Amino acid sequence: MPTSPHLTAVQPAYGTGTLADVMPTALAALGIPARGVNLRSAELDGVRRIAVLLLDGFGFHLLGQAAQASDTVGAIHHGELGTLTPITATVPSSTPISLASLACGLPPGEHGIIGFTVRVPDTGDLVTHIRWDGAPDPEAWQPEPTCFEQADAQGVACTIVSNGTFRDTGLTRAIYRGADWLPAIAPHEVAGGILAALARGDRSLVYGYLPDVDTAGHFHGIGSPEWLEAVAKVSEAIDGILTGLPRDAALLVTADHGMVNITDRLHLDRRPDLATGVEAVAGDGRMRYLYAAPGAVEDVRQAWAAAVGERAEVIGRDEAIDRGWYGPKVTESSRERIGDLVVACRGTFAIVGVEGEPPHVARLIGHHGGLTAAEMAVPLWSYRNG
Repeated sequence: MPTSPHLTAVQPAYGTGTLADVMPTALAALGIPARGVNLRSAELDGVRRIAVLLLDGFGFHLLGQAAQASDTVGAIHHGELGTLTPITATVPSSTPISLASLACGLPPGEHGIIGFTVRVPDTGDLVTHIRWDGAPDPEAWQPEPTCFEQADAQGVACTIVSNGTFRDTGLTRAIYRGADWLPAIAPHEVAGGILAALARGDRSLVYGYLPDVDTAGHFHGIGSPEWLEAVAKVSEAIDGILTGLPRDAALLVTADHGMVNITDRLHLDRRPDLATGVEAVAGDGRMRYLYAAPGAVEDVRQAWAAAVGERAEVIGRDEAIDRGWYGPKVTESSRERIGDLVVACRGTFAIVGVEGEPPHVARLIGHHGGLTAAEMAVPLWSYRNG
């Protein structure tokens, strides 16, 4: 097993600083009572406008490598620009879970978007949260008020700046309720959209999203020329926002998760023996959910534990909950969505070849979803002009 400290497992920092605390911190700075931990920052004192920019896949432990492609990232990494604080993602460390935690200001155990894919308890169908296929009504699946709904109710102009393709999806309806949508794709478009949206109203809360670093990491790997090029592009977006940031505004930059380059894979499509007693496999490559046939949980656990060895840990649903992976509170509806067994991958190992997943997923280089520091630690960087 790799011995890098970045591959050591870490606990999500519920109660001290996770993605679920970023938006509540922004709301508190805008004078809105909010749940969660207030991650106080001097840059937020007295502001009336806040932009939150999420860089998909831009984990805290990647900043050193990313500095090769961007003087701005280098200055951030070395503490020469703004204020940099490490926080953690929620669990699993994958995009839909993290985006929901950020937008709702809640851990996964409360908002219920608790896996990249999960089984719907009532129907047995699998839902992929990014696509929202096979899922029930989004407002019923995630009924908690979003941070944007809370801000909108207090007269704050809320805007999402992101790809217009996602505007009417189920995930958007579940987690971005209460915000207007400003379509933008390219980094310079997102930067311009954020600045335009910040000018709305007497107080404003703007959320922008850039997928470039994550996409490059998945297909080409962390540290590849393509990955460094993506870092340079998103850095230009940060530079553009900093140049035009109003004096009564602050910028918060964070990420939904980090990433590891995978060197070892278990291909389930080559191991039919591991399907015995398993009704469905969900989750993602670094944290799988196994839904067992009635009475088969222990047999499945033993078979999978033997197959993965030290490369992963296979534990029951209740043990995962008791460890606090999903937060201090897990609703019954959230609990039912977690697999009977949870397979948490270690090191640089992933489980691929799952029925129903696109074939290219098995060939991805960069993965996330697990509990390593490389995946869980994310930056929270704050900046204000003046």
